[in-house]
Amino acid sequence: MILVVPRERLNVHQVAGYLHLPEQEVRKLASRGRIPARRVGTDFVFRKAQIDRWVERRMRHIPPERLAQIERGVSAHHGLDHTSALVTSLIPDAGVVVPLPARTRDGVLRALADAADAAELIYDRNDLVEELREREQFCPTAVAPGVALPHPAHPLPYDIARSFVIVARTQGRIPFGCPDGTLTRLFFLICCKDERTHLHVLARICRMLDAATVDALMSAQDADQLLRLLVVREAAVPLARR
Repeated sequence: MILVVPRERLNVHQVAGYLHLPEQEVRKLASRGRIPARRVGTDFVFRKAQIDRWVERRMRHIPPERLAQIERGVSAHHGLDHTSALVTSLIPDAGVVVPLPARTRDGVLRALADAADAAELIYDRNDLVEELREREQFCPTAVAPGVALPHPAHPLPYDIARSFVIVARTQGRIPFGCPDGTLTRLFFLICCKDERTHLHVLARICRMLDAATVDALMSAQDADQLLRLLVVREAAVPLARR
């Protein structure tokens, strides 16, 4: 028996709340083909999975204030607490690796998968490496100078023990596909069981990683100090205004 999971569909009002945008702006984006939508009569219908991917592709260019609003909307839609620690709560014991033993992009992906495997969070290390490689080939995950957020193209509901984040920093800087050509040294491996957690984690990390925080993380003496910096920074992330 094949279980068919219905695709969640949203109307203009729901997308506006989800993305914390005025309904008029959502209609304008849809009518101009700038957001994935299907016209039904005089209105629009949206698939939530497509909206999530649309946000993810643009996340590196979204100002922190807008990311905070999106995070609030996503949290409210899924019944999550947007004020609680999220990223640091998903980092397992020994989930911060400094230095990560890698000198190439593929070496980074393999070493990150090794860390997840050592924490007993994945069921097949090689499968995860392939998922990460495919994602990087489709669209590199470097989001800012020096930082990348490797993750599978889709959530892994059956391939991981639980949602998790592995944080790592390499000794040297590595070409990782950053649009501005800068090299990468700080990595957040994100593996989630569902779309709601995935998008929430991505938005929270992007909000956390301002220039001062990235500099501090790059200068952390060891894994313990790097983790403490992340805990403090996540607690200090300002809440979105209503």
